[in-house]
Amino acid sequence: MQKTLSLASVLAGIALAFPAAAADLKVVASFSIIADMAKNVGGDRIELTTLVGPDGDAHVYEPRPADAGAVAAADVVLVNGLHFEGFLARLVQASGTKATVTELTKDVTPLKLSDEPHAHEEHAEAGAHDGHDHGDTDPHAFQSVANARIYVKNIADAFCAADAAGCDAYRANAQAYTVKLDALEDEVTAAVAAIPQDKRVVITSHDAFGYFEHAYGLEFLAPEGISTESEASAADVARLIDQVRHDKASAIFVENITNQRLIEQIARETGVRVGGTLYSDALSGPDGPASTYIDMMRSNVRTIRGAILGS
Repeated sequence: MQKTLSLASVLAGIALAFPAAAADLKVVASFSIIADMAKNVGGDRIELTTLVGPDGDAHVYEPRPADAGAVAAADVVLVNGLHFEGFLARLVQASGTKATVTELTKDVTPLKLSDEPHAHEEHAEAGAHDGHDHGDTDPHAFQSVANARIYVKNIADAFCAADAAGCDAYRANAQAYTVKLDALEDEVTAAVAAIPQDKRVVITSHDAFGYFEHAYGLEFLAPEGISTESEASAADVARLIDQVRHDKASAIFVENITNQRLIEQIARETGVRVGGTLYSDALSGPDGPASTYIDMMRSNVRTIRGAILGS
């Protein structure tokens, strides 16, 4: 009997010394770039569901019934905000979720399309962008590493609010990841600085790189607006071709989420070669060159620099 009591006491002591693992914090990320940031902050303490996966386009995504179930069961829903995810408000309402919905662009200084520094717009005819809403805010804030640091802080804050017991771990993870982002920003800045000023005009499929342009000094021209839902008219394309010829764009790039045909048409008509694929609104698959946010930014600047400088 004494042995039994002693064994029970020992087991009770072990249980107190090594408490059961905390229940997973159920997190839903609206798209793959946010999901990667959430993994870096949450680590093993979160159970993560991503709505729009690798190479997916959140601008035009149509939610599935399973998405409503995931959002309904979530403790935290992480979204970009700035009207990036057109489907999100309807999905949240339909799910009836009690989760905290956190917009990661909180405290980001947003760019308006009219604020973005397109130095050569004076060469375009008046009304060159008719059909695109110049009053819209550019939601692609994650294309600046400085803004990514804000996203990470907001993720850590959201996780701490939902899971106070894990807050120290979330803060430590966020700090470690931020150090990596600091190094990434130095890399991107140095890579762009190596490109001559007169070779810094490039073409992409849609206006996803305004924050990259504003932060690092490249100029991006695009036939489509901030959303892939807006289709470029023939007049838009003709004006852009004229502008490309005037500004002597150095390279044209396709995006992983958009149709290549329009870009290939512009390349044929201007003689500017297609320099590769840029990752704008989504990561690549796990075997691709942009399977994490850090890899995405490195891949993009490497592709741009390689196309322009041939290295």
